[in-house]
Amino acid sequence: MQIIYTDVLVIGGGLAGQRAAIGAKRRGHDVIVLSLVPAKRSHSAAAQGGMQASLGNCLGAAGDNEDIHFADTVRGSDWGADQEVVRMFTHTAPKAIRELAAWGVPWNRVARGEREITVDGQRKTISEPDAAHGLITSRNFGGTQKWRACYVSDGTGHAMLYTMSNQAIAANIPVHERMEALALIHADGRCHGAIVRNLMTGELLAYVARATCIATGGFGRIYRVSTNAIINEGMGAAIALETGVATLGNMEAIQFHPTGIFPAGILVTEGCRGDGGLLLDCNEHRFMPDYEPEKKELASRDVVSRRMEEHIGAGHGVKSRFGEHLWLDIRLLGADHINNNLREVKEICQYFLGIDPVRELIPVRPAQHYSMGGVRTNHRGESPQLQGLFAAGEAACWDMHGFNRLGGNSVAETVVAGMIVGDTIADFCDSTAGALQLSSALVQEFGERERRRLAEIANGKGRESAFELARLMQETMTAQVGIFREGERLEQAVASLQELQLRSRNIGLRSSAPGANPELVTAYRVQRMLKLAQCVAYGALQRTESRGAHYRADHPRRDDLNWMRRTLASWPSADARLPVLTYEPLDIMKMELPPGWRGYGARDYIEHPDTGVRQQQVDAIGGGLDRADRHTRQEALMPFRHLLPEHLRNNNERLGEES
Repeated sequence: MQIIYTDVLVIGGGLAGQRAAIGAKRRGHDVIVLSLVPAKRSHSAAAQGGMQASLGNCLGAAGDNEDIHFADTVRGSDWGADQEVVRMFTHTAPKAIRELAAWGVPWNRVARGEREITVDGQRKTISEPDAAHGLITSRNFGGTQKWRACYVSDGTGHAMLYTMSNQAIAANIPVHERMEALALIHADGRCHGAIVRNLMTGELLAYVARATCIATGGFGRIYRVSTNAIINEGMGAAIALETGVATLGNMEAIQFHPTGIFPAGILVTEGCRGDGGLLLDCNEHRFMPDYEPEKKELASRDVVSRRMEEHIGAGHGVKSRFGEHLWLDIRLLGADHINNNLREVKEICQYFLGIDPVRELIPVRPAQHYSMGGVRTNHRGESPQLQGLFAAGEAACWDMHGFNRLGGNSVAETVVAGMIVGDTIADFCDSTAGALQLSSALVQEFGERERRRLAEIANGKGRESAFELARLMQETMTAQVGIFREGERLEQAVASLQELQLRSRNIGLRSSAPGANPELVTAYRVQRMLKLAQCVAYGALQRTESRGAHYRADHPRRDDLNWMRRTLASWPSADARLPVLTYEPLDIMKMELPPGWRGYGARDYIEHPDTGVRQQQVDAIGGGLDRADRHTRQEALMPFRHLLPEHLRNNNERLGEES
């Protein structure tokens, strides 16, 4: 077996992986990136609507800053996020977006003077100030107080990924394409790289590295209808789980996007609603103001998705031969706006639905979109359990999003996390802990184990179809671990997934071809996907509260008293049928923003006794510094800058604000 040595191995060629690779390379370390597909085809390219960063340039963003972005993100997470990490993120996001602009991302810009916008279904005219002319502009998104989503029409991820990839090429970072990591090489609590399969030839290779970073994105394909690319099957999280050492965090926290086109589930951006689009029912009645009169269509994603499903359940869905759906109306935005700022949405509607959204309504229904859970790391992107293992982006849980992510925060997180984790990896490689000390026998042992595993599948005479098992898993997750969850159905899901796990040990293939064999790939992946699905279902069953996107119909209240805790899942052995769940407390006494009402629905949650105590402390600290600037007040409440690489600690500059 060929062994390839490098300082840093990055598994995943999207925005997070390539930015982490660039950061480590800048510090003088050799880096190799592995990608299932050509890097510029990574799922990061699918991001449409925007990247959140509090620049405060356009009129709708006036007065925005890190404090407001922080509060929006924490409330959006339903107080499940690590507030230090949120501070690190909101502080670094403006730096990340300006770096991307310097690299060549063609962000939409402010144009001075009057322009028409659509707000609450009405056209109005605003005037942008001369001072902002030519600066990066932004659009409105759900769950935010300010217009903060910086965008490139509706091809934001595409523009960002191509620019990032070009920077990686310029830095001479090799991307090994059509390569899949099958297992992490590890011993005695230390990760040493990965065993990798060439998807074209079937050859197994060992990549031995001082530091290994998982940046493989989400695992949406455990569901039947998902906005995720078909490559988003969670293999990065799965191989971390299979170590039996590393843990996954908050796997039950799954986000559904309100506007997947129906029935395909392909995403149409939140920017449609941010720019003024409306949600309508079978009678073309705008229903969101009936449920959320303040935020309407721009409530947080989890809230809008639930309201849509409730409205369909009340008999107001549009009936079709594929099932029921609702309408998204962007006709009121006008042809010029759609053709320029939402052109990708128009093309999706034309190619996949055969409709023109300039003149016709778009059929939509919520679809699985994002996984807040992933490889559990600390604020530096390091696994606390497995030294030498790092994670960034959607594959990680460091934990910025808690139980619900705000739109635009994920594409921003990929770059911000990549910046921070790239430096963390370099620091590790520069330290004595980063020294590479392992025997070739260990590498051969892991390689032989994976070779046997593949041979057992390829040469086995089982009767189970990998494709059928995958279909049954997806249907189970969609039907029983969806937007609305309930104890009995979750128990059924856990039992069904256990049965599918047993059946997956008896898979038979029609072709045992050693090279490009999609059936073999599906077979070994579905075994791992079932473990991820079980982490989601079992975690959801145990969490007897509703928080963010995790909604228990039989436990509809958020329970801070008993569940102000992060779920950690580990897989104890190859034969195990359930994950081991432990819980990590969130310390309210260290929070800058103590738990409160999110701003949606009734003020109905079970409060923790520490909340009032901490709020009094926060009020006292703020009152004692009422004449200080906002940075001084913030630092007194919850210091965070020392957690960042030194070159990222300085204040951000904005129009009309002293740094």
